[in-house]
Amino acid sequence: MGEPNPELPVQRGVVDTHCHLFLADREPSLVVEAAREAGLDRLICVGVDPATSARSLEFADSIAGVFATAGMHPHDAELFDAAAGARIEELLHDPRVVAVGECGLDFYRLRSPAEDQIRALKVHIALSNETGKPMVVHVRDAWPDVLRVLDEGSAERVVIHCFSGDATIARECAERGYWISFAGNVTYPKNEHLRQAARAVDIDRLLVETDSPFLAPQKLRGTENEPENVLLTIAEVARVRDEGVRTIAEATARNAINAFPGLS
Repeated sequence: MGEPNPELPVQRGVVDTHCHLFLADREPSLVVEAAREAGLDRLICVGVDPATSARSLEFADSIAGVFATAGMHPHDAELFDAAAGARIEELLHDPRVVAVGECGLDFYRLRSPAEDQIRALKVHIALSNETGKPMVVHVRDAWPDVLRVLDEGSAERVVIHCFSGDATIARECAERGYWISFAGNVTYPKNEHLRQAARAVDIDRLLVETDSPFLAPQKLRGTENEPENVLLTIAEVARVRDEGVRTIAEATARNAINAFPGLS
């Protein structure tokens, strides 16, 4: 870790749209330095509750190229009370907080009841619409419900984080104007449905992320993922789309700025 992958040309301007620096084993400044050496210009550190959202903003304030989000992960939605909502809303006033979330629905683990997850998601949609900042949406085994709730709330700017659906869902999300972000699990042998989805999406809807320290790409599985490894996801997306690595690197960087205007 920490060295640019010799198999990949170093790209400049790459964006990791989703990482969790507050969970890194290494000192976050060193993680970001390694990412910068690999060619990343910007990283979005995504909060999962009020405390980690505030921590993400601290990183954004102290480390060049880092931006933050503020939100409550669906796993903890039952803890999303008025105080949590007020704190997240407060953080969203800071210009270095570029998105609402991580929020969404996860009916696979159901660590919070479904009704609490839906309740919290509706509040996040309102915060997104009020602030004009995009939503970072987590979806697992909940596609019909999440699309319905986003529709009902007239969600205006949506990023589907760590896309887990198939090509049909990817097309539907793209038709709605959502951005679709692919993580390191697109490289896993069993996930052909993700590669088909990456092929199906128009290039102007594509984003890439690491979700680090989770989901290390296939050749690094068993190690802690870091933002620099987003280059491996870019390479896989380029391969399955039969497009150049530079083409995908430049497109996803451009799309990141369109999806998250606060990055520009």
